[in-house]
This record gives sequence, structure tokens and C-alpha cells, in this order.
Amino acid sequence: MSLRMLIDARHPEETRVAVVNGQRIEEFDFEAADRKQLKGNIYLAKVTRVEPSLQAAFVEYGGNRHGFLAFSEIHPDYYQIPREDREALLREEAEFAADHDDHHDEEFDDNGEPIAQQGEDIAETGGQNDEPTDALRRKRQSLRRRYKIQEVIHRRQVLLIQVVKEERGSKGAALTTYLSLAGRYCVLMPNTAHGGGISRKISNIADRKRLKAIMSDLKLPTGMGAIVRTAGLKRSSEDIRRDFDYLTRLWDEIREKTLASSAPALIQQDSDLIKRAIRDIYHRDIDQVLVEGPEGFADAQRFMLML
Repeated sequence: MSLRMLIDARHPEETRVAVVNGQRIEEFDFEAADRKQLKGNIYLAKVTRVEPSLQAAFVEYGGNRHGFLAFSEIHPDYYQIPREDREALLREEAEFAADHDDHHDEEFDDNGEPIAQQGEDIAETGGQNDEPTDALRRKRQSLRRRYKIQEVIHRRQVLLIQVVKEERGSKGAALTTYLSLAGRYCVLMPNTAHGGGISRKISNIADRKRLKAIMSDLKLPTGMGAIVRTAGLKRSSEDIRRDFDYLTRLWDEIREKTLASSAPALIQQDSDLIKRAIRDIYHRDIDQVLVEGPEGFADAQRFMLML
């Protein structure tokens, strides 16, 4: 039986995706236009308030409410401090990450998020007792203890941020300036000093060793990190490199769009269902991808060409 992916994008208020094996539906997902998720989206944002008591900032990024940005989620590149001090801070963080890579490569999940971050975090309570406790974040905090947020971050400052947690009730979205771009087989972290890691879900030692060697061959630039997702487990080095090259092109596009934009502005939308379906569900065993709706077809075609 033929395996097909059907994308119904005829109606702007809702998009539906199904993977059909003959007459049987294997997978189904839908997305309403008025309930699109924000998580994963990248925005050019502006600081509206710095809150010393929380050691956090509230930023305007285009959501219904201002987002919450903890001090530990602000990259030192944004610190308003002398260049020599900033370079020293970045150097310390990079040295720790390089040393940490040699001993701990199970730090990130399949989407590039630290494992400890998946529980309740600081954005839930507005306090400082629920900070993620993974090693990289603890190190970030220790490096930053010499500074207070009100000393290095200022109102109206422009930041490139990513949503890591949806708005909920009266609480704004939780944000980070440590970006991650998910591809089909790997995740690129363009401003995280973490080398080539492997998803924690890949537990076989031989598989981890093989994938680690593939990631080492990518020769990541200084200050950039990447991990292999579970979907890359059985893929060749060529497949993983092709996905990595796509993500680096995407990052170049994001940088170009950022330079041409004014805050607040949406820079990269990760929540588009068509893109997610092609990236995460489509595989070589699918014989056809059929798209209804001219805009949806154009989006799908454009994304397939990028891959």
C-alpha cells in the first residue's frame, strides 16, 4: 500500500495534516489559526522593565502579554559592560562547556533543551528558588554572580529571544536568548558554547560513539553547539551533515532578517504545522505529499527545497 501525507491548507482558519496508509490513518494533527503555539518562535524584542527583585526582565516581543526573561537566560553578548569583561565572561563559559563536553554529553533532550528545564522553572513562580539545576545553567549563574541584571541590562534594549514556554493564564511566556533551531536530525544552538552532543534518548554506547564522531567532523564554529536528535540515530553522516547545513543556512537567514527588522518583530516561526509535519513526520517511505491550498503548497514547496 502507498503511504501518503495529506495536507489540507484550503481554509485559513485551520490546517490539517494526515499520514495515510491505504485507507488507514497513521497520524493526524491540526492547527487552528487563532490558537497557534508560540514555543520555538524567535522574535526581536525590546526590554520594557528590568526587575531587580526577580533578577529578570520583562520584554515586549509581540505576544498578548510581555514575556519573562530570567537573568540566567540572557547571553553575555547583551551585557552593557566593557568589551574586555564581556570577552572574559564568554571565554570562561566556553572553556567550561568544552571541558563539560568531554564528560557529559547527555545534557540535552531531543529538542535541544536542557533536561532539567523540563520541570517547573522560574517563570512559573517569579521567584529564584526554582532555577534549573543542570550543570551548564549553574555555571552560567556562578559566572554572572559578579553582576546584577539592573547593572548590565537596560530598558528599551533590543534582544533576539526565543519562546521556551507558552503563555498561561495571566502569566507571560518564558523566554531565552540562548537559541535553538530544530532540524530533522539535529538541533543547532547558534550561540551556545556546547560542542557536538547526542540526545539523551539515544542510550546505546556504540551508537553514541558513532554519532559523536559524526558531530566532531562537522567542525562547529567557536561559540556554536549542535546535538543529534533521536531521528538521526540510523542516519548516515551525509544525512546529518545535510541537515546541519540547512540549519546553518536558516541561521544566516535569521541574522539577515534581524538586521533588517525593528523590535518587536517575529523573525522565525517554528510553530507552523506544515513545516513541523515535513520536518518531523515526513520520511523516505512516504510516497507522496499532497497539499491543498495555494499558500500551503507554496510554503511546503519552499521548505522542502530548503531541506
